[in-house]
Amino acid sequence: MSDLTVNPWKRHGKDRLYVNLPDGTAVAWADRATKVVTIKVQKYRDEALALLRRHLGDGITVGSPPSSAPVSRPTPPVRHPSRSSPRRGVERPASLPPLSPGEDLARNRPGASLLGMIAERGPSTAQRLRAKVLRQSSDWDSWYTGLEGERRVGRELARLSPLGWRVLHGIEKGNGGDIDHLLIGPGGVFNINTKTHQGASVWVGDTMARVNGGQPQPYAAASRAEADYVRGVLGRYCDFAVAVEPVLVFVGVESLRRAATQFTVRIYQEREVAALGPLTGKLTPEQVERVYTVARHRRAWLKA
Repeated sequence: MSDLTVNPWKRHGKDRLYVNLPDGTAVAWADRATKVVTIKVQKYRDEALALLRRHLGDGITVGSPPSSAPVSRPTPPVRHPSRSSPRRGVERPASLPPLSPGEDLARNRPGASLLGMIAERGPSTAQRLRAKVLRQSSDWDSWYTGLEGERRVGRELARLSPLGWRVLHGIEKGNGGDIDHLLIGPGGVFNINTKTHQGASVWVGDTMARVNGGQPQPYAAASRAEADYVRGVLGRYCDFAVAVEPVLVFVGVESLRRAATQFTVRIYQEREVAALGPLTGKLTPEQVERVYTVARHRRAWLKA
């Protein structure tokens, strides 16, 4: 099948579903109330009807074909990655080159970025063995602890696959740093930041967090900034608005408390990540695949 997507549109009392090609060209549209479908490009008739039946069920009918006069398709508002107000007019999403195996982030394992840094700059096998035998601590202990935390969260996220979710790990950002995990599914898109603090007591406020009552760390603020970054990247290559929610997952903590005013960042312990699984209503299956196709392409992030 072609890479067709289904996009909702509401305006002037009308409620429609448009079937579009990747470049935004409409090949068909359906009126939700009457279930009457208008086919604009006959070549895609069967595929478009199959997609629309998934959203509208049986009982759809095909109306008269459009006249030969040029038809102006109503354009859903497209949000700019860095502004909340809609843009005027049509803006075609940017394109990416064909995905090569070396640029496919779906190959990354949980903790991929940490693994790369440890391999490049970490201690040798002999140094690690010596430190273990002598029970010596090292500057790299926190890196290995973080790696284990990302692996544990990765295992929890893998459990969501049967519910229609896709997950990527260790996404290097063009502005520095990396995204630990990116979860894409029917409930939306979530950038997930993993924090491992074995046996610690953690409190998370509106922007900062405290571990064992220590110095404030900008965990929540950084997660929100990362969500804005992800939204900008995905919005550049998708022909529909992509909402992104930030998530903080704490691994190995003894207790986790949230400020009553903290509602902009989802806060979980690693076993609570499963709460994301039942979420629905944000993305259609076709939109999930489109976002995943963009997100797994390394160049999309390095160009940002």
